[in-house]
Amino acid sequence: MASSSSYNSPCAACKLLRRKCMPGCIFAPYFPPEEPQKFVNVHKIFGASNVTKLLNELLPHQREDAVNSLAYEAEARVRDPVYGCVGAITFLQRQVQRLQKELDAANADLIRYACNDIPTGLPQVTGTSSVQPPLTPRNRLAEFNRRVGNEGGGYYQLPGALPYSFPWNDAPSGDMNDGGGEGGM
Repeated sequence: MASSSSYNSPCAACKLLRRKCMPGCIFAPYFPPEEPQKFVNVHKIFGASNVTKLLNELLPHQREDAVNSLAYEAEARVRDPVYGCVGAITFLQRQVQRLQKELDAANADLIRYACNDIPTGLPQVTGTSSVQPPLTPRNRLAEFNRRVGNEGGGYYQLPGALPYSFPWNDAPSGDMNDGGGEGGM
């Protein structure tokens, strides 16, 4: 028997399935021994033989993405057996919609407050007989954009990701609504 120092540790899949990890093991590149829970979840949801069939049908450069997708879905299914990752996506879409409505309301308030500060007509220059027409709503928006330096007409939004975590990382009970949000699905 070879010494344990010259023998590589079996991948997480072979270790869980209690089989010898061969040099050409299809699981080894994607399920390292340091991440056993990744394969446990995938095996529990999809089954090892189905994952083997799937990986054998794919081209080698597609396998890593497939395993990552399977692992993501499996973890989501373990946390939320009914909805899986669809529940997480729905939760995040609702949060984006709610935040978009808040942003739209804030931008509307900003425009309303800025437009109230803009005079309705241009000041009359003394000594001229021409009357300046009052500002229309479109002209008021252009004047507002000119004043705040936003010539493109869009609104400034902070760059970067939203400061939230995925609900399945926060909710130990597995309930999607424990992490906040707008209620049940």
